Amino acid sequence: MFLQLNDLNVAVQKIEDNQIVGIPTETVYGIGVNPYSQKAVDNLFKIKEREDDKPISLLIHSYTELHKLNVKTEIPEVVELYWPGPLTIVVEVNDTFPVGIGTSNPNSVGIRVPENPLAIELLKMTGPLAVTSANISGTDEANNHIEAEQIFGNSVSAYLEGDALHGDGSTVVDLRVDGGKILRQGPLRWPPSYC
Repeated sequence: MFLQLNDLNVAVQKIEDNQIVGIPTETVYGIGVNPYSQKAVDNLFKIKEREDDKPISLLIHSYTELHKLNVKTEIPEVVELYWPGPLTIVVEVNDTFPVGIGTSNPNSVGIRVPENPLAIELLKMTGPLAVTSANISGTDEANNHIEAEQIFGNSVSAYLEGDALHGDGSTVVDLRVDGGKILRQGPLRWPPSYC
């Protein structure tokens, strides 16, 4: 099932039913679930054949949404300038998520605002979603809903239409470390430089 903007209520219902939904972002095409449901997260790991020690990040719709996640780490203001965009920040949070979302002891999670209007509209309706690249672990990521559907078929209950622009994962920066530590280099350079 391919969905467009006017079909977002269908995607929201599927998320609420702990099903998996395909979500376009500017980096790679993703698949996402309700991040507060262990059942949904387990299913996401299962269809990706993902190792348990590779935690999944959250997508949110805006910088201001960070405040609802009880983030303990100090966030540099520059992050707001790069969101929406291909920057994932790893922060410590007070909240506990299901196993597979971030890490525990202490509770930490990666967070990003995707630069895709359809994804942002969905996130406004659902709140944060646990989203990972649409691929079987160790294989090439899907760049659009058609490629994702070829990989997962009916294991993903709906696919929002859209294409990735970069075809590469986001830059991941651990803000628990002073100045930020790059965990994965993606399209965005860190630390930011000013002209």
